[in-house]
Amino acid sequence: MTLTLTHYLLASTVLFGVGIYGAFSRRNAIGLLLAIELIMLAVALNFTAASNFLGTAGGQVFAVFVITVAAAEAAVGLALIIAIYRNQKDVDLDKLTLLKW
Repeated sequence: MTLTLTHYLLASTVLFGVGIYGAFSRRNAIGLLLAIELIMLAVALNFTAASNFLGTAGGQVFAVFVITVAAAEAAVGLALIIAIYRNQKDVDLDKLTLLKW
């Protein structure tokens, strides 16, 4: 059995769906960051699969950019979560009122 573009797009759709569900259902900031990482992974998989089946390298370059942005987002997000945890001793997003007026 050979893998076609449809298989990769189906796997990417499942990853994207799990990421969207996690982003809307999580109340924990770390869980939200993980869900956003899944969404970015699905996008990178789409770029790579399309690049492979079209015979170009443009999708792989975009996938590297997506992975770079995901790493930067994780670093900044975790730094913010650590700073919030030091002040409030909790990372529950419903209890976070630090930026409200």
